[in-house]
Amino acid sequence: MKTDIEIARSVEMKPVTEVAAQLGIDPEDLELYGKYKAKVPLSYIDPERLHRSKLILVSAISPTPAGEGKTTVSIGLSQALNRIGKRSCVVLREPSLGPVFGIKGGATGGGMSQVLPMEEINLHFTGDFAAVEKAHNLLAALIDNNIQSKTRSLGLDPRTIAWKRVMDMNDRALRDMVIGLGGATGGVPRETGFDITAASEVMAILCLATSISDLKRRLGDIFVGFTYDKRPVYARDLHAEGAMAALLKDAIKPNLVQTLEGTPALIHGGPFANIAQGTNTVVATEMSLSLTDYTVTEAGFGFDLGAEKFLDIKCRAAGLAPNAVVLVATVRALKYHGGQPLKELKTPDVEALERGIVNLQKHIENVGLFNLTPVVAVNRFATDSDEELQFIKDYCTMRGVPCAVADVWGRGGAGTEELARLVVEAAEARGAGADFRPLYPLDEPVEKKVETIAKSVYGAKTVDYTPKAKNALKRISDLGLEGLAVCIAKTQKSLSDNPALLGRPKDFVITVRDIEIAAGAGFLVPITGEIMRMPGLPEEPAAVHIDIDDEGIISGLF
Repeated sequence: MKTDIEIARSVEMKPVTEVAAQLGIDPEDLELYGKYKAKVPLSYIDPERLHRSKLILVSAISPTPAGEGKTTVSIGLSQALNRIGKRSCVVLREPSLGPVFGIKGGATGGGMSQVLPMEEINLHFTGDFAAVEKAHNLLAALIDNNIQSKTRSLGLDPRTIAWKRVMDMNDRALRDMVIGLGGATGGVPRETGFDITAASEVMAILCLATSISDLKRRLGDIFVGFTYDKRPVYARDLHAEGAMAALLKDAIKPNLVQTLEGTPALIHGGPFANIAQGTNTVVATEMSLSLTDYTVTEAGFGFDLGAEKFLDIKCRAAGLAPNAVVLVATVRALKYHGGQPLKELKTPDVEALERGIVNLQKHIENVGLFNLTPVVAVNRFATDSDEELQFIKDYCTMRGVPCAVADVWGRGGAGTEELARLVVEAAEARGAGADFRPLYPLDEPVEKKVETIAKSVYGAKTVDYTPKAKNALKRISDLGLEGLAVCIAKTQKSLSDNPALLGRPKDFVITVRDIEIAAGAGFLVPITGEIMRMPGLPEEPAAVHIDIDDEGIISGLF
């Protein structure tokens, strides 16, 4: 059996100019990054077309080590929509190098449902992550320079500075540190650390900005800390937003590539969903809606994380509404939620499947909280038994939920046509998307917004706040930022904040231990459980299996 990278290399890619022509993009307008990658100017966004096209959101059950294949399904679905006569584009996030070299591996789909060129997308791509990293760290440098300054100092209290530095690599050793050592010329000593680039507020801002001017406004709204006399300081007070936006002038333009079947793909932005909003950029989504009939996009991790944030943060900010929601599940993952050991998941076990399917049930209910109805996609694996697949289909049929088994890895678009037809039927149904509503109004108190998500989406009994989190609530109130959305940082492995609680846990307590302010992005980040904004590498990182030969051929990337 061929590996993903071997399958990707067996395909003769189209020049990106031909892919652009499918969307009606003039090749002269492309900013080429070689033969197969290009940036597209924002002028191809047509506000009048945005609500005439169909927006399809792909989400999933709670992730497990068994894998769900949400990106693979998104790619296969877009390919299938083109096969049945619907002009489609898939819009995805960019992979972060930390997970690529860590535990997750690549993020370009798999098998016959991949985006190409696979190696380049998974590595440096067009440099967007590097631009975000530089813009973020520029602000960090300006902050420390202002503290050091004798003539331009704002009087920043170093103890209150919330802005860390970022790097696009998993490295636990950088989480906490002291900087400014080495005497008077080394700066003012203070505690700080690093987050991973995908967790940067600059990344979140890039993914929500609609123009250069909106980007600059949002960058200027970044909260930095307080002065010694308790006045708040924002990035605009340091006059940082112009230079930061200049570093992002190319990064704000969506990246055009292709799928293995030649379907156009826009890959842009890369915030994680467990510590940020987990969705691609607004401008890439709007561009696809402007140029196609069907835009297929995904939100990171399960519906409780990426999809909730897609709907409550991105859709609200951009004025978008999905016409259909796809929930991806696998037999293996549901059996894992039902208690079957990871090493035994290839063995048929309908009883474990029956125990674990409550996780799918909860996510189906969660879609309904937004006045939407899902289509369930069962991502087929070779080890799935017919009895297990039929059990899931029957379960969905009893609840009036459309369901299709999709062979996206083995057959690509050809194996996803049944799902594509169900999605078209759902998207074109009368009123589809028109009745979408966010989960909470922005003018509610912060605690009420957090409670609404925790109780209705996660299934929590109550929410508890540590003293540090309570102090953060007071700070948010004093700053007049209570009207922001909330972007809860939580483990992706469970509906609760405890990764060990699988299936559908009930009557648990969500503990908020701190709340970070992302005023530029337009949301607050309640931190729950043991979630961290700088991951570490696993015991055996994916990096130890990656290599390159004298001809420049990369191996071990998946």
